Amino acid sequence: MDHTDKMIIDVLQKNARIPLKALAEKVFLSSPAVASRVEKLEREGIITGYHAQLDQLQLGYHITAFINLEMDPVRKPEFYPLMQACPYVLECNCVTGPYAMLIKVAFPSTGELDSFIGQLQKFGKTSTQIVFSTSVYHRGVNIYALDKEENNLEIGE
Repeated sequence: MDHTDKMIIDVLQKNARIPLKALAEKVFLSSPAVASRVEKLEREGIITGYHAQLDQLQLGYHITAFINLEMDPVRKPEFYPLMQACPYVLECNCVTGPYAMLIKVAFPSTGELDSFIGQLQKFGKTSTQIVFSTSVYHRGVNIYALDKEENNLEIGE
């Protein structure tokens, strides 16, 4: 992946709906050249999809929470399909530490969250943190962070 590919990825992470012509202008290539590069990045699995960012509150999801779940690893084959099927699960991560799973969820109410936690407790002990506010929303990966000249960034730069 060269610098131009990184520029393409950076622009697409900020606006996946940018017209091909505008993307080409930003990276100083022709539209067919950019289209070819994007297709290659998709084929290689670097670009895995395009998504809309939504306002959860306007959609009625007033409760966002992180749930830690202590779970025996042998239960993963039973557990993962349930998480994939649940529309309230935004992310499910296998993590290190005393808890095996970190699950990010969004629910319309605390009652529905409570019911979900009750179902999770069939797998093991839980610990839940409800989000009051978010200062940094999901953003793309810093595609330039691994470049040697960019690698010495401090917090706040």
